[in-house]
Amino acid sequence: QLVNDNTAEEQAVQLLRNIWLANNNLDKHLWQQQVENDREELAHQQRMEEDEQEHLKQEHINEEEDAHKEECKKNKHKYIPIQNSGVPDDPAVTPCSYALCKLDKGEYLELWYFTNDGLDE
Repeated sequence: QLVNDNTAEEQAVQLLRNIWLANNNLDKHLWQQQVENDREELAHQQRMEEDEQEHLKQEHINEEEDAHKEECKKNKHKYIPIQNSGVPDDPAVTPCSYALCKLDKGEYLELWYFTNDGLDE
């Protein structure tokens, strides 16, 4: 009993109020600590997820680069860089029609037809 001969009713009310306030403040403090701990844990989990996503993204990029390098090795002619030169203005130099006909037939043809004198003919 809180009320007895030595304690008045007003003192008992004040004592209960003080006890309640102390417990309430302690509960508030514990609650605030729990909220902060939860917030830190959530932030840590988010950082871990972001790191994992970044790691997966980097692995995906590395795999794509490796696949591209492998593709370049397999198809070298497909990935040869194109020279940055203009369109040729000079006409194509071809041997005379007699020489071209002999080439098409697969017959013997003298090399003279491919020299400057033979091409001028």
